[in-house]
Amino acid sequence: MNTQENINYNRIADAIDYIKANFKEQPNLDEVAEKVHLSPFHFQRLFTEWAGTSPKKFLQYISVEHAKKILKENNTATLFDAAYETGLSGTSRLHDLFVTIEGMTPAEYKNGGKNLFINYSFAESPFGNIIVASTSKGICFMAFAEDRETGFTDLKHKFPNASFEQKLDLSQQNALFIFQNDWSKLSDIKLHLKGTDFQLKVWEALLKIPMGQLSTYGSIAHTIAKPNASRAVGTAIGSNPVAFLIPCHRVIQSTGTFGGYMWGNTRKTAIIGWEGVQSNPDF
Repeated sequence: MNTQENINYNRIADAIDYIKANFKEQPNLDEVAEKVHLSPFHFQRLFTEWAGTSPKKFLQYISVEHAKKILKENNTATLFDAAYETGLSGTSRLHDLFVTIEGMTPAEYKNGGKNLFINYSFAESPFGNIIVASTSKGICFMAFAEDRETGFTDLKHKFPNASFEQKLDLSQQNALFIFQNDWSKLSDIKLHLKGTDFQLKVWEALLKIPMGQLSTYGSIAHTIAKPNASRAVGTAIGSNPVAFLIPCHRVIQSTGTFGGYMWGNTRKTAIIGWEGVQSNPDF
């Protein structure tokens, strides 16, 4: 059964879908509230509790114009250098200050992960239910999952011959703090990932995009010194095995369009808007 938090997220997602589809008509609060089967008062309160701002302001964060403005301000030459000037506290703190990636050795994932022992657990997040899994070295998988059976099936698909135990361990607990928007509680988070050298470089580059900022496939390609590899970068981003913690949702098209997302376009839009609000509460 869905928890109230999950029900609330699904209602907000429906509202975002409706607003995006009818943006030119500029639907008012009453109209959107009716579409998600809530009173205007309840919808306004629920949306503000979830996003930290009004539906009207939230829309500004998910507009193409706003995305273009961010991309213009953070061009390829300055985006990652400027990011380091944001400081070590608050919601602007960089992922890569506390997240490190270790690539699995061929022996560790040989024969479908036959030599791996993986703990996994399920949790709630502001953006729906998730599954998180870890080896003795760190987080190896995290994904949004509509239900537990689907989530575990996706995990087994990554490591079909590994040994699994449903167990919440310290690595998973540390990783889940990311959703609480209180990064002072975060310990160092280690990721233990199966990927090619190229994929690992792309995922490490994603860790350098601060919360509330956006980048493009071309910018990431320049960052890893492969300026002509935008398409390959897109493929690597689409193979990201750790949702949210490796912020592939912060990579959009150069036109300002958000583009696709492994865990759903609406979820990507919701995350980008939510992060924008958390990073710029006075916007």
